[in-house]
Amino acid sequence: MTLMKFQNIMSNEIAKRVFVTRPPEPPANILIGDPLKSVYIGTTKMFKVPFTWTYANLTNPHIAIVGITGSGKSYFVKTFLVRANYVWGTSAVIVDWAGEYKAWVKQSGGTIVSLGKGAYINIMDLSGMKPLDRVKQIMNSFELLTDISDFPEQKRLTEEAIEQAYTNMGFNVSEKPLAGKEAPTLKDVITLFQEKLQDGTYEYPAELENAIYRLRQFAREGEDYFARKSTIDLGQLASSGLVDIDLSGLPDERFRALAALFILQTLKEKMRFEGWSESKGLKTIVVLDEAWKVASDNRSDAITIVREGRKYQFGLIVASQNPTDINEAIFSNVGTTFILRIKFEKFINYIQGSLNFSDFIRSEITKFGVGQAAVEMAFQTAIRFPETFILEKIYGEEPLSVYNIELNGVLTQAEIAANIISREYQFETNEFKNILIEYKFSAEDINAIIGEFDQKSRNVGIIDLLVLFRQFGMNSNDMVRFLKGLGIDDSLISRIITRVGKNG
Repeated sequence: MTLMKFQNIMSNEIAKRVFVTRPPEPPANILIGDPLKSVYIGTTKMFKVPFTWTYANLTNPHIAIVGITGSGKSYFVKTFLVRANYVWGTSAVIVDWAGEYKAWVKQSGGTIVSLGKGAYINIMDLSGMKPLDRVKQIMNSFELLTDISDFPEQKRLTEEAIEQAYTNMGFNVSEKPLAGKEAPTLKDVITLFQEKLQDGTYEYPAELENAIYRLRQFAREGEDYFARKSTIDLGQLASSGLVDIDLSGLPDERFRALAALFILQTLKEKMRFEGWSESKGLKTIVVLDEAWKVASDNRSDAITIVREGRKYQFGLIVASQNPTDINEAIFSNVGTTFILRIKFEKFINYIQGSLNFSDFIRSEITKFGVGQAAVEMAFQTAIRFPETFILEKIYGEEPLSVYNIELNGVLTQAEIAANIISREYQFETNEFKNILIEYKFSAEDINAIIGEFDQKSRNVGIIDLLVLFRQFGMNSNDMVRFLKGLGIDDSLISRIITRVGKNG
């Protein structure tokens, strides 16, 4: 005979007991895909399960990557593009804002297009489009980059002049052009404005003068990167393997953004023209890294690629240090989000609010080292397991070498005890070198700085590093900018700079 025994148990005792719960990872059969149809990323932290990525069960093939400088973003992008090419034969077009990928693409045998350094794009090229459609795209770009929307008459005049320039070159603006027919340029549009101004019959000459001034920003001699005959065919580049569109030679953000917008517009049209192919898994991936102006505005064609890309087998990768730079329409609709190391609480708040992951995942993100990531996947159908999980490390095509900058020597005991300030900052090798290039260090200086790290087992104190930077010519303002880039607050920066002065 079985006896039942009843007990009075306090709630605090129940809390100590272990219950079987759903682990914060998808099951292995979801994480491990067919190696011939998926991209290997790394292993999960909890159960050490190999994670291979495929878009087959996801809402779309698009990816958002967020993480501070040195967290491993570009390392991940390079790894992903190489493996996607192995698996699907995928081509990649990198819209490279700062020239960060140029050396790697060259080493990999890819194509480099250096705008502002000998390469030109005529933004009035049609690439098989009807002139009327290209006019709308050009006007959309000007609305994003200039104040033309505030001046309806100038907007009307500009749109009409662009249409007239096509007509003058023999195009029917409502029909697709014949192959090989040369398009007009912005200089032709400006000429039309000037002729209208000289005619003297237009009753608002100031509107014409201002419209001319706005267009001339992109057509001045020496800065006419988009007002000359194109030296490249973007339509061909989309299927040419690995391509880096290097924008670092352009003079400012407006020029870079105009180039990026035109590239996206052309790729979007090619995407639509080619349509779906049963034999091709993922035809082309477009990479936007730190292209905040292009990725943040709802009128950008990046949004269109996110919404339509899956049915045309086009993927978009958007990477940024600041998740608020990524338009909500992109961030909330990508099939996969990789969250690397993030320092600012407001950014973590934004991501957690958007993706709705647990406080456990949040606490893990704040402790990430280089190459660690949280992964959020949006599946096509309802699931009974967590969509967000932790990767122990991203494994690339080459070892992930890490350099550490230590702050222990400048932190007070109270700050160390409170654990509210990071004791070290980590950088993947190539990302660290790119930062040094950004601060105008020569190749010899960079080798000397890297050599200093290597001599000290890749661990250097922040004071020693800044003293070394100063020996190679870095000024105090750039030191402050470097420290702010690490996410260090002003009071600690002041203390560090004072110490550097004393140690100099």
